Amino acid sequence: MTEELSKLQAHTLLLEDRSRLKLSGVSDVDSFDETAVTAYTVQGELHIGGTQLRVISLNTQTGDLLMEGTVSSMVYLDNAPKKQSFLSRLLR
Repeated sequence: MTEELSKLQAHTLLLEDRSRLKLSGVSDVDSFDETAVTAYTVQGELHIGGTQLRVISLNTQTGDLLMEGTVSSMVYLDNAPKKQSFLSRLLR
């Protein structure tokens, strides 16, 4: 994820009738097929699941992504560093 993109653009997500998805704040698309798309956004990694998914356009300069298909799920992965357990901090 580029630092410049996160400073310039907020992340928005607009899902129309579960069939058309518009995203902003996208820095890259890691993988996609008819059932899943993985996109990197300024808010973290986003996994989109569904059927007949198609990436219509991706512009990494503006951070815009347009998809079509039937969207059944959207999940953000937390990119924050994991807190160390008490035991691991104790054994340092």
